[in-house]
Amino acid sequence: MPDFDVIVIGAGNAAFAAAVSARKAGANKVLVLEKATEEERGGNTYFSGGLLRFAFDTVEQLHRLVPDAEKDFPGFNAGIEAYNKDAFRADLHRMTDGRTDPELSELLINESYNTVCWMKEVGRIPMEPALSLGGVRVGNVIKWPKGAIIRAVHEGVGLSEHWFETAEHEGVEIRYESAARSLIQDARGRVTGVTVQGPDKLYDVSAKAVVLASGGFEANQAWRAQYLGRPWDHAIVRGTRHNQGDGLRMAIEAGAMQIGQWSGCHATPINAEAAPYGVRNMTDKTNRLSYPYGVMVNLEGVRFIDEAPDFQFFTYAKYGGILLNQPGGFIYQFFDKKVFHLLEGRYSTSVPLEADTLEALVDQTKIWNKDRAKETLLGFNRAAGHGGPFNPGELDGLHTKGLAVPKTNWAQALDTPPFRAYPVTGGITFSFGGLKVDTKARVLNTGWRPIPGLYCCGEMVGNLFHGNYPGGSGLTSGATFGRIAGANAAGE
Repeated sequence: MPDFDVIVIGAGNAAFAAAVSARKAGANKVLVLEKATEEERGGNTYFSGGLLRFAFDTVEQLHRLVPDAEKDFPGFNAGIEAYNKDAFRADLHRMTDGRTDPELSELLINESYNTVCWMKEVGRIPMEPALSLGGVRVGNVIKWPKGAIIRAVHEGVGLSEHWFETAEHEGVEIRYESAARSLIQDARGRVTGVTVQGPDKLYDVSAKAVVLASGGFEANQAWRAQYLGRPWDHAIVRGTRHNQGDGLRMAIEAGAMQIGQWSGCHATPINAEAAPYGVRNMTDKTNRLSYPYGVMVNLEGVRFIDEAPDFQFFTYAKYGGILLNQPGGFIYQFFDKKVFHLLEGRYSTSVPLEADTLEALVDQTKIWNKDRAKETLLGFNRAAGHGGPFNPGELDGLHTKGLAVPKTNWAQALDTPPFRAYPVTGGITFSFGGLKVDTKARVLNTGWRPIPGLYCCGEMVGNLFHGNYPGGSGLTSGATFGRIAGANAAGE
């Protein structure tokens, strides 16, 4: 008899969705292998904002997740616009240039609401309105970005801790400092277990099925250079240092097919002074996502992109890479006093440059061509303020005129002192390249056939995201395919 019914490699959101799902589907013995120590557990989930994107037709459907939202946040209901499956589908296809896998994306969209409800009701993950991430109060109404409304309580930290509690409650065994080294296959090619590097020895553990949920290769400097190219080998890693691509390597060695955008990744505007890897007490608080309300200038002193073609949740995963690839690898975000109250709370985790004039502020920066930067900002002010009026709760059409690089929305002049500037670079969150899986979350080999006994979920699923992604869809995808993988693995 195998040692376990199901082994799950990884200990983030997708992994625990798989482990709990396997237990609920009848797997008596489920093992989770966590490469990190107990103090560093949780993978990238711990460092996330906990946001969950899903399709819903009515505000009342949200009450199943946050029944007290209107009482706790007056104006919650009035500012919500329905986000049905067609809207989710349109966003996902638009942001991936139509390259998302049609079957997998439909599965994600169709199951997204049920998955988030399952997370709360079976996974025991408490939910709350994601007010600090995207909600903007306009009068007596809270305006919400479409589809970006609900998150786990206490963000990624809470999501991670509650998954561990639930897994332990369900009888899932968790082994720390236990890195999966290779998959074990029998003569027929079936995956029958894992070779594990434990704290003090190398050993084999057998199972009826294995679920890969150990994340991408974003923390692997050599793989970033190989697949993403320069300057990604020098990028700040937003999350865990342990996502080295081990699961991908093991699967490829076992014959799995690589698929998706291996040259692409989810990146995010991040404090340029952040640590090389995620810091536990900072989690995602180094993100700098309020750029739609300001102006971004690179070290050559020029604007290089429209700061506000859409809400930040539809641009940030792409803009992080654009910032990293600017001359010198970082830029500055400029704001004036009018919008200080709109900046995400995460901006308070660093001390900005501040001055009473734009000229004095630029002089404090490390911008190479300060004269050009001053003219860029003054030129922006002359071009700003057309259309509108300014409304941070919607795409307001307040735009610039006459600039080579326009600003499409929220284009107010920077004219109210004091002024602030934040140094920002691109931090990598997860890699887009992954493994080919089917709608049962089975890993396919290079002959387009399932590898018996091998399943995959989370960031390792290839061909969902290309170039960009709608914020919050990663965690929902992880739980969706984790739930499917765990249930099917339990049936082996």
